[in-house]
Amino acid sequence: MADGGTFWGELSGFQRDILETIAGLEAGGIDPYGLAIEEDLEEYYGEIGHSRLYQNLDRLTDDGFIDRGELDGRTNSYTLTPESEALLEESVHRRADACGIEIAATDEGDEVNDEQRP
Repeated sequence: MADGGTFWGELSGFQRDILETIAGLEAGGIDPYGLAIEEDLEEYYGEIGHSRLYQNLDRLTDDGFIDRGELDGRTNSYTLTPESEALLEESVHRRADACGIEIAATDEGDEVNDEQRP
């Protein structure tokens, strides 16, 4: 749950895709701003309405899933909150478990020693 009291399961698929898109842009070293998010989502959804995107970005901001900042005087940037990062990670692990996929340990997480590996 994010600070706004909204649970992950209460988000629409489109809102979850926005969070995944922001995470992907951040991981690729790209500032997640409206047009970059829109272009990434349009690869999957086709043309999406400008108002649809920004209404959902506003809701995700209000619910504590993303923070809005400024890139320049007229362009907003969006970053994930620690709560949404944790929820995305949990989602990845849930999906991996459902598919029987093992997720390797990373430098940021707990190291898996040879005795723990199957």
